[in-house]
Amino acid sequence: MADSDSIEVTIGPQGRIVVPAPLRRHLGFQPGEVLVARAEQGRLVLERREAVFARLRDRFALVPADVDLAAELIGHRREESVRESGV
Repeated sequence: MADSDSIEVTIGPQGRIVVPAPLRRHLGFQPGEVLVARAEQGRLVLERREAVFARLRDRFALVPADVDLAAELIGHRREESVRESGV
């Protein structure tokens, strides 16, 4: 099976979708493997959890070690809250 090959699937009565065996084999999906589902430009994307983590690690790899993104976000949220409350 090539990456560009298509296989039709049907959504079951409870919203379940079965990934066809040829596609599971091609992608190396194993029973019990956890996938992350998201909507992207009108498409359903299923991705291995490890791939999501790797993408996030790559995205934030250039953030200097002395920068605390969580603290910055909290600070911005607090400033926003003060502006909204008019205090």
